[in-house]
Amino acid sequence: MLDSLIAVFLVIATGWCLKIRGIVAPEHWIGVERLTYQVLFPAVVIATLATADLGNLPVLAMGLSLVLAILSVAALLLLARPLLARAGIGGPAFTSVFQGSVRWNTFVALALASGLLGRTGATLMAIAVAAMIPLLNVICVLALARFANGRPMSAGATLRSILYNPFIWSSALGLALNPAQGLLPAAFIGYLDVLGRASLGIGLLVVGAGLDLKRLARPSLAHGAAVLLKLVAMPLLAWLFARQLGVSGPALTMTIIAGAVPTATAAYFLARDLGGDAPLMAEITTLQTVLALATLPAAVFLLG
Repeated sequence: MLDSLIAVFLVIATGWCLKIRGIVAPEHWIGVERLTYQVLFPAVVIATLATADLGNLPVLAMGLSLVLAILSVAALLLLARPLLARAGIGGPAFTSVFQGSVRWNTFVALALASGLLGRTGATLMAIAVAAMIPLLNVICVLALARFANGRPMSAGATLRSILYNPFIWSSALGLALNPAQGLLPAAFIGYLDVLGRASLGIGLLVVGAGLDLKRLARPSLAHGAAVLLKLVAMPLLAWLFARQLGVSGPALTMTIIAGAVPTATAAYFLARDLGGDAPLMAEITTLQTVLALATLPAAVFLLG
C-alpha cells in the first residue's frame, strides 16, 4: 500500500522537475494534457468496467454506500459555500476544494486493491468505479459550471459539458460492453490496456508540471478543508454507510480504500478545461497524496 502511494508522489515530483529544468517546453505540456484527458484516462475506465465480473458481489450495497458518502460531503460543501466565500475562497478555488473533497484516484485504488486481494480486489474495486465515476463527473462538472467563472453556464452549455466529458461517455461505454465481455476481441482489450497503462504515469507527470511548491509550502484554508473532507470524512462516511447496508469482509475493506485514497489526478485536467483553479487543484492532489501515506493505512487499520 505504501509502495503504491510513494510511487505516485515520486512521479508527480518528476513532472515538477521536468518543468523546472525545461526538459519539456511549456507549450508541449498542453498537448500532453489533452492526450491524457481525452484518450488515455477514458481507455482505462472502459477497460475496467467492460471486463469486471460484477456477478455474485455486493454491487448495490457497496456502490450505494460510496454514493451516499460522496453526496454527504458534496452537500456539506455546498451548505458551507457562503462561509468559505467570506473566508476568501472564491468560485474557481471552491471548485478545486469541491473536486479535492469528493473525487478519488482510481489508479491508486485499483493498484492497492490488486496488491491486497488480487483479482477479487480488482473486481470489487470495479464496483466502486461503476458507482462513483459517473456520479462524480456529473456533480463536478455541474460545480465547475456553476462556480468556476463567477456566473452560471446556460442549461445547454452545462448539458454539453456533461455529455462530452470523457469520463461520462467512457463509463457509459464500459458498462454497456460489460454484458458482452466474453465476445470482446482480445486485441481490443489489449489495446485499451496499453493506453490505460500509459495514462497513470503521463497524467501524474502533467500534474507535477502544474505544481507551485511555493504556495504548497504555505497551506491555506482551501488545502485544509480538502484534506480533512477527503482523507478523514470520506472514508469514515463510506464505512458508516457500508456497515449499515451490511457490507463486510473484503468488500468493506475495498469500500474504505475507495473512500480513503487521495483525489483524482484527472481533477486537474477538468479544472483546466472548465475554468477552475488548476494550480490549487494540483497542490491539493499532491498534498493529499503525501498525507495519504499515513492516513490511508490508518483508515484501513482502524475501520477495516
